[in-house]
Amino acid sequence: MESDEQLFPIAILIDELKSDDVSLRLNAIHRISTIALALGPERARDELIPFLQDSLDDEDEVLLSLAEELGSGFVDYLGGPPYGHLLLGPLENLAAVEETVVREKASESITKIAEVLSEEQVQEYYIPLLRRLSGGDWFTSRTSSASLFAAVYSKVGDKTQEELRKMFAALCNDDTPMVRRAAARDLGPFAKNLSKELVVSDIIPLFRKLSSDDQDSVRLLTVQDLISIAEVLDHDETKNYLLPSIRSAVSDKSWRVRYMVADHFVKLASAVGEDVVRDELVLAFVQLLRDNEAEVRTAGAAQIPGFAKLIDQDVILARLMPCVRELASDSSQHVRAALGTQISGLAPLLGKDATIEHLLPLFLKLLKDEFSDVRLNIISKLEQVNEVIGIDLLSQSLLPAIVELAEDKQWRVRQAIIEYIPLLANQLGVEFFDEQLSNLCMSWLGDTVFSIREAATVNLKKLTDVFGVQWARQTIIPKVLQMGVHPNYLYRMTTIFAITTMAPSLNTEAICDNILETVVPMVDDPIPNIRFNVAKAFEVLAGVLSQTSEGKAVIKSQIVPGLEKLKEDQDADVRFFAQKAAETIAV
Repeated sequence: MESDEQLFPIAILIDELKSDDVSLRLNAIHRISTIALALGPERARDELIPFLQDSLDDEDEVLLSLAEELGSGFVDYLGGPPYGHLLLGPLENLAAVEETVVREKASESITKIAEVLSEEQVQEYYIPLLRRLSGGDWFTSRTSSASLFAAVYSKVGDKTQEELRKMFAALCNDDTPMVRRAAARDLGPFAKNLSKELVVSDIIPLFRKLSSDDQDSVRLLTVQDLISIAEVLDHDETKNYLLPSIRSAVSDKSWRVRYMVADHFVKLASAVGEDVVRDELVLAFVQLLRDNEAEVRTAGAAQIPGFAKLIDQDVILARLMPCVRELASDSSQHVRAALGTQISGLAPLLGKDATIEHLLPLFLKLLKDEFSDVRLNIISKLEQVNEVIGIDLLSQSLLPAIVELAEDKQWRVRQAIIEYIPLLANQLGVEFFDEQLSNLCMSWLGDTVFSIREAATVNLKKLTDVFGVQWARQTIIPKVLQMGVHPNYLYRMTTIFAITTMAPSLNTEAICDNILETVVPMVDDPIPNIRFNVAKAFEVLAGVLSQTSEGKAVIKSQIVPGLEKLKEDQDADVRFFAQKAAETIAV
């Protein structure tokens, strides 16, 4: 006879799963693996699984969690793969419920379990499950079955494989659009398990039927099937069997189908071979880039550099560049933004001369775009252009635009420029930077937006790493320290932030000779926020100074007395950070 202690886990689970409170039932499902572990494999198989199978009438949220838990290594709690088929029962019920996300999660868990099943288990338990689901009266079960074929096709014999192909074909010809949509989604993965001969004889006719379906929600999913099938066939076979379908998809009456083609164009072009790309896809791509729908043009713009890698330079210049120029002036800001992200990827393919002639004017045009995302996207990708045409030419062309953007009304644009400055400075050299960009960098420290001031202090640290401590002492530290006595407390606060951020890049000499004479007096600043940030700064500065004997002496003579004073401050936050800094320094 089982003790009360042995019955306790399953009893608690039953009580919680029967509760009216959804959160309790959900909590029980999340603990189901712990319950199974407490029960042991035998009781989990004999009691827990039947209970779960009989208690599936619940909220979608609970069912979704159950579907997920059963596919997350739950086989181990039943005693390993020999008992994995026991989970198929509850999951089959979940795969037939009305809620889509539950069905999809259940199907995903079933395919995970299929991986650990033996051929005998697949034949005895999994194939009957597939027959029931794919032949179910309700479309929900038939929809779920579509994703379950690929997982076991290679584990069964020829006769069963033929049956699976017929069952899948029935789904492709189903009267319900939702079932055909599921079949279209899973046709590609299923095809990858078949021989080339069977792909030609069985899969391509199904693909053609689905790709000409009267529902565009079905047709758009066949674009990925097209790629999967092309990857199985050689290039000549692709040309013979798939070219009409490619042409139809590019010219489909539904913009959603054309969008899918544009969005997957590089994958499609990579799969079909050079001949088809040269003879068919260049013109098809141009057609998509000039599509009436902005969504299609946006997707196409994102594919430009990837597709350009597959064609010759003269074709890029003759066919693609006219489209790129049109897209740079497109009426849709989203199209221009997508182009801004991708256009710099053409520079390495065109080379220096063609980039200067064809791309540089477009960069300058997009840098002046009224939409901030367009400008941001261009700025973030300039490195590729720099590698091709060199920083001298790039700086001459772009410097006026960069200066203009540095004062842009959109703070995110100003921030993007700041993040690009260290890279630009490294390539321009110290002389050019001091003449053209130094004042700009200092002006950001007084920006009205905190994020810009913060980014500006990080920028100064990076510039110190690029040009060295001596340059920082001569060029930027004096300007930073001048702000430490500014009447506006925000400027004084920025000084402390800048010093704290830059400190790891400085040396003892710079801190002792330049920094401390400004920071130490700020212990008496009237603003508490500044005083506790002084305590934080002392902690960081002491970390640098402690690396030399001279620095350790300065810590004792200047920093420790400053912290002692702050530890007695009337403000609690100041006392807290001063105490924390003092403890860190003492360690």
